[in-house]
Amino acid sequence: MTDLHVVDATSEHVDEIVTVIHHAFSSRRVLDPPSTALSENATTVAEAIAQYGGLLVRIDGVPAGAVLFEVSGDVLVLRRVSVDPRHQGRGVASAMVGCAEEVAVRRGLARVRLIARVELPDTVEFWRRRGYSVVEQQDHNLIYAKAMPVERTVPTAEDMRAIAEELAGQLRAGDVLVLSGDLGAGKTTFTQGLGAGLKVRGDITSPTFVISRVHPSLSGGPALVHVDAYRLGGFAELDDLDLDASLEEAVTVVEWGHGLAEALAPDRLDIVVTRGDNDTDETRELRITPVGPRWAASGVRISALEKN
Repeated sequence: MTDLHVVDATSEHVDEIVTVIHHAFSSRRVLDPPSTALSENATTVAEAIAQYGGLLVRIDGVPAGAVLFEVSGDVLVLRRVSVDPRHQGRGVASAMVGCAEEVAVRRGLARVRLIARVELPDTVEFWRRRGYSVVEQQDHNLIYAKAMPVERTVPTAEDMRAIAEELAGQLRAGDVLVLSGDLGAGKTTFTQGLGAGLKVRGDITSPTFVISRVHPSLSGGPALVHVDAYRLGGFAELDDLDLDASLEEAVTVVEWGHGLAEALAPDRLDIVVTRGDNDTDETRELRITPVGPRWAASGVRISALEKN
């Protein structure tokens, strides 16, 4: 059994991290222009850790992987993502990146970003599998990014509407939101907040009996298409609603859409609303997970009920 541990880097780990970086990058084929990773030393790594932090991975007590952090605005930048060649294929990189994403969420950062070289197809494929998208290319450098989920404990229905209204200011025509969660948890309440933020016409209620409603904009913005997929038998029935005709011009919200509506667009927001343990408690748990390059380029920012 492998004993794999990921720890927050401190000054005590500097020498181990330098060793991992050098082992990892010296084993790669030489690129043009070459990487500057081999110039890292105890001084530069110590400075990076002191300012922004990083991670060290150990397998059976032996240093196996490392990454250094930078912070640019609300973005966590990964630098010197390194796996010692002797420990490749043992889940080191995946564990390390997963923990880095947890760090970003814990720090309240909207995105994670890094640079990968186009000449390294295995590396490129790794980041694609991890849900990262190319948001820019600079010569041989591919700039990858991934938007981080937003989680909030929401005390009241008004707070839920306020969060959705704030989110509406970041939406544009063509955006798809897939809403799921417990019965009566507040999915329609969330959609009401979206409608207020988008300034659309008409009262937003559960569309259970009509399946789909269109709320035109009162301000020249995108319409809101509100769909309830609760009684739909599969994607074919969702497809029969002919949402393609409005997808590019509207913001589309699909309640009970998990497992159905993901195929509507490669870029979407997966939103889950769950009730508390106590049925009499209004408190809800909200998780917004951005998916796809559109959100990788911008991230989602919710200031309401922000964690300190």
